[in-house]
Amino acid sequence: MKKVVLITGASSGIGEATARIAAQKGYSLFVTARRVDRLEQLCAEINLKGGSALSYPADLTESTQVAELAAAALGQFGRVDVLINNAGFGRLKWLAQLDPIDDIERQIKLNLIAVAQLCRAIIPSMIQNRQGQIINVNSLAGLIGVPTYSVYAASKFGLRGFNEALRREVSDYGIKVSGVYPGGVNTEFAEHAGIERRTGIKTPDWMRLSADQVGRAIVHLIEHPKKQLILPGYMTYLVWINQVFPGLVDQLMRIGYVQREMR
Repeated sequence: MKKVVLITGASSGIGEATARIAAQKGYSLFVTARRVDRLEQLCAEINLKGGSALSYPADLTESTQVAELAAAALGQFGRVDVLINNAGFGRLKWLAQLDPIDDIERQIKLNLIAVAQLCRAIIPSMIQNRQGQIINVNSLAGLIGVPTYSVYAASKFGLRGFNEALRREVSDYGIKVSGVYPGGVNTEFAEHAGIERRTGIKTPDWMRLSADQVGRAIVHLIEHPKKQLILPGYMTYLVWINQVFPGLVDQLMRIGYVQREMR
């Protein structure tokens, strides 16, 4: 029996790449995002190649649509074997520049609250089946706080705590919970982030992952679950340095970024 995989934020970037790779592996897909045309195109391409994909457009900042999405997936298949919470966005500006609703409230709603609500809606069926898997796509910003990432980091740090607590809640029911923490990825993220940096500082191209690289790693997690996956692997050392030498990191960020932006 094919595993049923529900993927949010599947109209582009990591979600789209994950859907294509999961389809190649033979999983049945139920994909969602706001952009109907892109979802339909993705499903058409997957189905044309012999895969199995259904689309369900939804705005996950609306709690009623989260509930309707879960009901639609469970109604169609009777179960969800793997839930991949990928939908999210960032507004990377100084806190005082962020709009209270569009930038702050919507980030928290989509990046954290929607994840909790969708998990809450899907988990009872997983508990009943005594199996299931939840993969929450986080960010390196969920492990290291960086200037101009304040609200984005808050949502991702919150997601990390949610992930850890949920994993411990549901493990006895045979449900695996994983967190994925990519660094810079070549997606549309930066186009919507509203980045305005005088210095032009950005992640070097050689450090940036492709959406396919992250998608392959996520699908690999379906087959080989683990609690946490940091991508690329060498970023683990930056996380360690931030934890062990926070004062040093504070100074480096102040001198290397904050003071340069304030000039």
